[in-house]
Amino acid sequence: QVLLVEPGGGLVQAGGSLRLSCAASGRTLSGDAVAWFRQASGKERELVSCVDWNSRAYYAGPVKGRFTTPRDNAKNTVYLQINSLKPEDTAVYYCTSQDRGCYSSDPKNYEYWGQGTQVTVSS
Repeated sequence: QVLLVEPGGGLVQAGGSLRLSCAASGRTLSGDAVAWFRQASGKERELVSCVDWNSRAYYAGPVKGRFTTPRDNAKNTVYLQINSLKPEDTAVYYCTSQDRGCYSSDPKNYEYWGQGTQVTVSS
């Protein structure tokens, strides 16, 4: 059984930072593309970032320059470092992985999902 866990969410003021973790068991993430999606209340799930097995990363426009996704293969963990948080970043953040690279922004193309972690940014 593959399990992805995403600790690190919480309530933070605008301008602050958070680091979310995507820790895996039952699967080695080093060969996977690991993506972060977010879903705000009443909105569709959207791709935030994706990092492939070679640490090449893609970032959605609204987060470019503020979010990074470092990998720690020794810990089988991928992080989402979120800086300069804005109220519009408020959402549930999910990590997900698959073994075909960062080729899709459609959640249906990702196989393994975490349970999500709430990030709330106050203004």
